[in-house]
Parts: sequence; C-alpha cells; structure tokens
Amino acid sequence: MNWNPFKAGPKKQIIPKTMERDFEREYGKLQQLEEQTKKLQKDMKKSIEADLAMSKSAVKISSDLLGNPLCEPDAAFLEMVTALDTAMKRMDAFNQEKVNQIQKTVMDPLKRFSSVFPSLNMAVKRREQALQEYKRLQLKVEKYEEKERTGAAIAKLHQAQEELQPVREDFTAKNSQLLDEMPKFYNSRVDYFKPSFQSLIRAQVDYYTQMSRVFDDLAQQVDKVQLTDIERERENEDKLAALRGLSIVADD
Repeated sequence: MNWNPFKAGPKKQIIPKTMERDFEREYGKLQQLEEQTKKLQKDMKKSIEADLAMSKSAVKISSDLLGNPLCEPDAAFLEMVTALDTAMKRMDAFNQEKVNQIQKTVMDPLKRFSSVFPSLNMAVKRREQALQEYKRLQLKVEKYEEKERTGAAIAKLHQAQEELQPVREDFTAKNSQLLDEMPKFYNSRVDYFKPSFQSLIRAQVDYYTQMSRVFDDLAQQVDKVQLTDIERERENEDKLAALRGLSIVADD
C-alpha cells in the first residue's frame, strides 16, 4: 500500500489534548482582545471626529451670525452674538486641547498595542506550520517502524528519526514559548490600558469643567431679561404673526 501522509495522522499523540485545549483557549482570548481593541480604536476615532465637528460647527454658526445683517441694527443683539462667538471659540480651543490629550494618551497607546497582534498571529502561524511538519515526519517514522526489519528499512527508519528530532524540538520550543507568553500578554492589558483610560476620564472632566465656566460667563452676558421657554415661544409666535401680516407674504 502506498504511503500518503495526508490520508491520516500519526498514531502517536503529538500533543496532549489538555495542552492543545489550553493553547486554543489562550489564543482565543487574544483573538477576542484584538477584535475588541480594533473596535475601541474605531469608536474612539468616531468620537474624536464628532467632537471636533461639533465645536467647529458651533464656531461657524456664531461667526455666520456676526456677519449676518440682522445683527447690525440691534446693538444689544450684536453684543449677545459677540458673546456667543467668543464662548464658541473658547469651547473649540478647549475641545482641541482635549482631543490632543486623548490622541496622545489613548489613541496612540491603542495603536501601539494593536501593532503587536500581527507578530503574535505570525508566531501562531509558524507554530502551526511546525506542528504540521512534526506530524508529517512522525507519520513517516511510524511507517518505517511497521515495516519488516530489513537492513534497508532500518536505515530509512534511522534517517526518518534524525529528520524528526530537530523538527520536534522546534515545535516544542515554539509551543512552550506561546503557552508561556500568551497568558502574560493577555494579563498585561489592564496595567497597559489603565493609565490611558484614567487620562481619558481626566480629559473629559477638565473639558466639561472649563465648559461650565465658559457658559456661566456667557449666561451673565446674555438674556439679562429672563424669559421662560413658554414666554419665548409666545413672543416668537407674535412676531411671526406680524410678519405674516405683511402684504409681501400674504396669501393670494
């Protein structure tokens, strides 16, 4: 019968099943960690872009209002819009500081952490290649062990065993290294990311503390005549009704 190394695996157990389960469990945890890290990077990027877009839009609105002719004839309203524009520019400046801090202390560490996974996955791939070569040569040894003990068969057996030895040692070294280092890498994630997330929280606290001051200052400069929302709505409706009463907008 012709020997086919891909038809069946070697009879001798290459790796204990418990060790293989341990390997699969540890590598599975790292695959999940890689996926979660990528998702966090993506979400943080979206958050930063949204923050910047929000403050830039607010600045543009206040700037457009300042250049709008409706502000010119009303000095009090112009003063109010000017205060708003100043507040929005302060908000944008503080927001940029926050984003710069988040980029440096959160996004950059996330990027560096993610850069480790390709090397890790390549190490796992090399381990799998070594395992397949180990199985192939082990099967070859078993083939010659089952043959009749002639001089030629014994010589081929010894040659196959010599080929197997360095391959077995190579796989064993790769397997042991990964089993030792994968849990260490996984368990290090908390110590690595903890400073980043602490910085993220501090950046948000600092930003919103500054925003509280900005809008407190703004509140003192505008709306000196306090109106309730209902009163504002009623006032706007009265003014709109007056506009609709003009002949240029009257219905035909």
